[in-house]
Amino acid sequence: MPITAALIGGGASLLGGLFGGSSARRAAEARAASEREAARLAAEEARFRPVGVTTRFGSSNFQFDPTTGRVSAANYSLDPALRGMQNRFLGLAETGLDQAAAAQGQFAPLQGAAQGLFNLGQQYMAESPAQAAEKYMLSKQNLLAPSRERQYSQLQTNLFNTGRGGLAVGGTGLRPGGGEGLRAANPEMEAYYNSIAQADAQIADQAIQAGQQQTLFGADLYRTGGNLGNQNYALQAAALGPYQAYLQAATGLENLGQQPFQMGSDLGRNIANTTGAQATYAGGQNAARSQFAANAYNPYADFITGFSKNPALMNLFSGGPQPLGGNNY
Repeated sequence: MPITAALIGGGASLLGGLFGGSSARRAAEARAASEREAARLAAEEARFRPVGVTTRFGSSNFQFDPTTGRVSAANYSLDPALRGMQNRFLGLAETGLDQAAAAQGQFAPLQGAAQGLFNLGQQYMAESPAQAAEKYMLSKQNLLAPSRERQYSQLQTNLFNTGRGGLAVGGTGLRPGGGEGLRAANPEMEAYYNSIAQADAQIADQAIQAGQQQTLFGADLYRTGGNLGNQNYALQAAALGPYQAYLQAATGLENLGQQPFQMGSDLGRNIANTTGAQATYAGGQNAARSQFAANAYNPYADFITGFSKNPALMNLFSGGPQPLGGNNY
């Protein structure tokens, strides 16, 4: 049975493809392994590597997992002398807190006084300035009434004893406009009533001022009560001062002990070389790509595939015409 050119070419092409596919698979596996190794090296280069640090105030302690090499625990220790000071500060802080709790009872009278001033101010401001003025004027007139009555009685007695009780002078007739003129009056009685009217006018003026002053006084009572209330709260807040100072001192010592921990962490971050990790990973990828091209090349696959596509060779196997200049035997 003659071997045809198509059969030979197909078989050669298939064999070349098998060789080429096998080489490509091995090359891809090798490239993937190379890239994984590059990624592993890059991760190792960028890994956080804290450093144990010891200072006068304390020391840091980082523990690593023996299998993975990663940080598994991190802590720090405060210097024993500072730890003793911190315990004393915390004891004082507890005492200061007790003092602050007792301050509320100590300054309670201030709050009571403030409330009393509020109540008193409310009483003074319950009346309007006009009502307070009227009350003031009535009070003054009631106070002057007995002396005025005595003056009136003495005046009447003096007029009767001197026979001038019915004396009336100063009367005038009709005015040019037709209005009634002044009535005749006893000069001493007129002087008496004029003095009373003048005194009442002065009292009325004083009453207006007294009404205003009463309202202002009530407002001052409110203001003073508010100041006392603020003082009460301010003193209670100030009573927390010792507690806050002792607690702040204890916290400050703790911060000193944390310094080695922070320093070790900072050193670990600085040691982690992210730039080098990126360069390592990029270089590994480039190397994997170059190696992939080399591993994927198979000279046998290329030869067989080329053979299947060569017309001269195919004619040779199929008995077809040979190229000119060939040897005939």
